[in-house]
Formats: sequence, C-alpha cells, structure tokens
Amino acid sequence: AVVEVQGYAYAALKCMSELATRRGNETQGTEWLRKADALRAAIEERFWVPQMHYYAIAIDGEGAPCRVYASNAGHLLYCGVPSEERAALVAAQLMSTRFSSGWGIRTLAEKEPRYNPMSYHNGSIWPHHTSVCAAGISRYGGRDNVAQILNDIFEAANEFGMRLRELLCGFPRIAGQGPAPYPVACQPQAWSS
Repeated sequence: AVVEVQGYAYAALKCMSELATRRGNETQGTEWLRKADALRAAIEERFWVPQMHYYAIAIDGEGAPCRVYASNAGHLLYCGVPSEERAALVAAQLMSTRFSSGWGIRTLAEKEPRYNPMSYHNGSIWPHHTSVCAAGISRYGGRDNVAQILNDIFEAANEFGMRLRELLCGFPRIAGQGPAPYPVACQPQAWSS
C-alpha cells in the first residue's frame, strides 16, 4: 500500500494499544504496541530514502521504494511515524516551493516526471489533504509553517466565496490573481471544509 496507509495502520495499532490498556487489558495493550512498533520500524526501513531525505510514495512490485516526491509523506507526520529529525526534513520539503504553491500543498512536487498542476492527483492541491499535512507539521511543533499553510488555505477559500472546492490546480500563486479552479471539482466539498 502507499505510504500514508502504512501510517494510518500504525496510528490504529497505537490507538488499539491505548484503548486496551485503558480498559485494564495490559497484555493485549502490550501486544498492540509491539505490533505498532514493528510496523513503524518497517516503515522507517522500507520507505525512508536517505538520498531524498524523504519517504517513498510506495514500494513497487520488485520491493524497491518508488522514489517520488509526493505529499503523501505528510500523512506520516499526522500519524506520528517519523523521528523529530526526519519529520523536520519532510516538513521542509512540504514547505518548499516545489510543494507549496501559495494556495496549499501540491500532491506531487514540481519537476517530478508526472507533475502536472492540472492533474487530479499529480500536482493539484486538495484542501483536506493540505490540512492533514498541516496537522502533521503541527504535531512536530512547526507553528510558523502551519500558520502559513492555514493562511494559504483561508485565502484560497476566500477567493471562492468561502466555499472550498474539492481541489485546485497546483499552479504557483501570482500576485493579483486567484487560484486556478480545477475544472470539474465539486464546490463546495464537505471534506474540504
């Protein structure tokens, strides 16, 4: 599965551990925590690409990491998978102009082979996805970055009469111009609000 699904599975296992422990089942809580820790270690070992200072988007059929700069790695921050050091590297990438358009975080970084700011998943901006990345950056204390992301999303919402769209085109922000609407996006979109 793609990297963010690994993060969600890790978070679910951690929650199961906490729930079992709170219910007085220490043995089961310890077992869920062991599984969570094992999954976290596997994510760190298999998905982290040292040359990129970033996580691969997925593992291919040959077992090799897909070395693509995709914002999916921001979901790992939300789930609490990375160490502080790796989280800082991921956050820095997400805040770079390759990802951050000025209206939100692109799904795929500029200059990636499949990047297209008008593509549904290969360079567009999804407000809910951007918000998950912001929540992840916040988890690691990146207040200034979170304030910038939320400001960008708020200004995008303002451009659309406070009715956030499902997604926006990932073109860079240009002074005096609003965000480029994705032609067939739902507006408003519940998950974007």
